[in-house]
Amino acid sequence: MSAERFEGIIGSPRNFLEEEIEKDIRAGKVPKDIQTRFPPEPNGFLHIGHSKAICINFGIAQKYGGKTNLRFDDTNPATEDTAFVDAIKKDIKWLGFDWDKECYASDYFGELYEFANQLIKAGLAYVDDSTAEEIAEQKGVPTEPGTASPYRDRSVEDNLRLFEGMKNGEYEDGARVLRAKISTTSSNMHMRDPLLYRIKKETHHRTGDTWNIYPMYDFGHGQSDAIEEITHSLCSLEFRHHRPLYNWMIEKLEIYPSRQIEFARMNVEYMITSKRKLKRLIEENLVSGWDDPRMSTLSGLRRRGYPAAAIREFCDKVGVAKRDNLVEMSLLESCVRDELNKTSKRVMAVLDPIKVTITNYTKDGELLTIDNNPEDENSGSREVSFSKDLYIERDDFMMEPPKKFFRMGIDRNVRLKGAYILNCHHAVTDGDGKVLEVLCTYYPDSKSGSDNSGVKAKGTLHWVDQATAINAEVRLYDRLFTDPKPDGHDDKDFLEFYNKDSLQVATAKAEAELKKAAPGEQFQFMRKGYYVADESSTAEAPVFNRTVTLKDSWKKLQKRK
Repeated sequence: MSAERFEGIIGSPRNFLEEEIEKDIRAGKVPKDIQTRFPPEPNGFLHIGHSKAICINFGIAQKYGGKTNLRFDDTNPATEDTAFVDAIKKDIKWLGFDWDKECYASDYFGELYEFANQLIKAGLAYVDDSTAEEIAEQKGVPTEPGTASPYRDRSVEDNLRLFEGMKNGEYEDGARVLRAKISTTSSNMHMRDPLLYRIKKETHHRTGDTWNIYPMYDFGHGQSDAIEEITHSLCSLEFRHHRPLYNWMIEKLEIYPSRQIEFARMNVEYMITSKRKLKRLIEENLVSGWDDPRMSTLSGLRRRGYPAAAIREFCDKVGVAKRDNLVEMSLLESCVRDELNKTSKRVMAVLDPIKVTITNYTKDGELLTIDNNPEDENSGSREVSFSKDLYIERDDFMMEPPKKFFRMGIDRNVRLKGAYILNCHHAVTDGDGKVLEVLCTYYPDSKSGSDNSGVKAKGTLHWVDQATAINAEVRLYDRLFTDPKPDGHDDKDFLEFYNKDSLQVATAKAEAELKKAAPGEQFQFMRKGYYVADESSTAEAPVFNRTVTLKDSWKKLQKRK
């Protein structure tokens, strides 16, 4: 494909991946449109790290007018499940992308088997009866040459017969493997006669019991790229040592020359992305499941209320690097706040209520008008009920407040959001000094939007009318770990950093508007943070998950500890 095909696109690369692709375009090495792929293994849910790979593969294809396949790398039937396939597809679409073709490595099992026979016939693969421990010993270590398997020089005829026997189920799991015949001395351990096939008599989620052998990652992945004619196989940095084997297969099998390029993976503070460790959290009942809002999974982040647009923006800000690094959690949370600030309806909910009685308010009540979102002029407004009996936050009142406490205190003026200015004159306490009720008067001419009272108030509080308030369960989610890199300690298990306070549950008094909240609907609880109606929420029993606080208070809190 000539560079003219991409006129108006090339010449403005934003990262090194695009630079490499444009070099290939200029050199005439792209014989067709750009074709990428996203190849997850369906053995768990997608996590925050996958979001970067998704944005890169789909984003680059979109930029250069190409397409992206979704290919499930389903070569290990023991750990894979159709439920994971469905969850992965849901997550990708939620993130804002769609694929050209839905493919599976299992679609190519027949072709991969023939590729393996092709290598055997060329004297480039052999059946090995060694145990896993013996093979590991043969491979040795990178600084010393390995040793040849005693089965390395089997005849082509014997290898073809034995490999067919493996396929037909004549041998037990672990009895034999197929290995590539490349090197016993390479400093790259992936090139020391790597495994291509193993016996695994497990029922596959798509092919059932048809196959008794399954390709290893390095054999299934690269050849699937070739079958789909993937022009650029973009993968994370841990696969850089696999690239020589990837290219060896292309050369020896004379298949489509896909190009593998690696980029740094997404590592985010206070998060675990290892599927094995995520499973352990579930198995040990430290979280409720893959979609627990504290998890790093996309389904967990979605349930917590993270907008897809915020995750895409986060990936864009992190950029594409050549070296792994640890990204600050505060950057992700900042992207979430920025997006929700633009889109979330402002509502009032009191998480730790105390009663307020306005002693001189003689009306039966009234309706006040409050803007839904001052950041969005098209968001409209709503009516909120107001009466003499209200709730405010307990920490918004102090008996003897310090000078810079601009909230409610004895003989102090404070405004209620969208309502009136109050002056507190008395507090009712129990025998232990705990405040049970606050008595106030209000200034009738101080109504928001038409204040003619001449009274000044430095603070503004949110509130809820007792007459119409509803009870709502509020789940206060926080970071799942107390250490920014919980799996980065060789001498400690990552669970030692599990944050036992990562979920606290409160019963809030909320304005009646929230009774209508649909699951997934997002709100800003004024002065408290951003919240989302949980998938289990109903009008009779509303449940809200805290997405993120209004400000980053984590570092300040950690310093206090």
